[in-house]
Amino acid sequence: MADLKEKVVLVTGAAGAIGAAVVAAVRSAGGTAIATDLPGRAIDAALDVTAEADWQRITKEIESKHGRLDGLVNAAGIAAVGSVEKTDFATWRRVLSINLDGTFLGCKYAFSLLRKQGGSIVNLSSVLGLVGSSNLAAYNASKGGVSLLTKSVALNGARYKPPVRCNAVCPAFVEGAMVDDIAGDTRNPQAVHQKLTNDIPLGRLGMPAEVADLCVYLLSDASAFITGADLPIDGGLTAR
Repeated sequence: MADLKEKVVLVTGAAGAIGAAVVAAVRSAGGTAIATDLPGRAIDAALDVTAEADWQRITKEIESKHGRLDGLVNAAGIAAVGSVEKTDFATWRRVLSINLDGTFLGCKYAFSLLRKQGGSIVNLSSVLGLVGSSNLAAYNASKGGVSLLTKSVALNGARYKPPVRCNAVCPAFVEGAMVDDIAGDTRNPQAVHQKLTNDIPLGRLGMPAEVADLCVYLLSDASAFITGADLPIDGGLTAR
């Protein structure tokens, strides 16, 4: 287990399966996790990742209470089933707003705190930010954007001493509400869930805790020479 003792980490999307697992993993590694999500959920602080004012507020609160920020995990995200022909513009804008705009705002407003002592940003991209799918047009675009935004942030962060590192974790389908929602938007959810499983060479979906462990490693000093990377955690899916 990587050591996050004395590190303060902000986690978005903390009410989701991966976000909640990251919060638990950060705390298990000795760090202080600030769990954020939309109001009314089991979190430490409310944060709408698409609202610039919310990011300005939460970073000021962290600076006032903790005096530092060592890590950021942008885990908030949604998916929507639909080809480029069948995705309406409102859905397109909503997916891009949460997945890409929310990640941009997080990187932008957390950066000034992270650069004070150096730090690490982990963006949740996806294998679908690396390869395409005919019926996930908006999700593909948003996660592809996250992966290239990550590289830009990493190169900017490398200019500082100590640096601010930034990496993208790219899971395949992971057990949880997002996969259930994707399958649920189809005519035969059980068959779709089975197809997603069959497509992975290891023969199963990922687990949130497995993704969380990789995030904690990237937040820790053990990964000090890793920045600007897309790291698949996909059971061999992209090896094909």
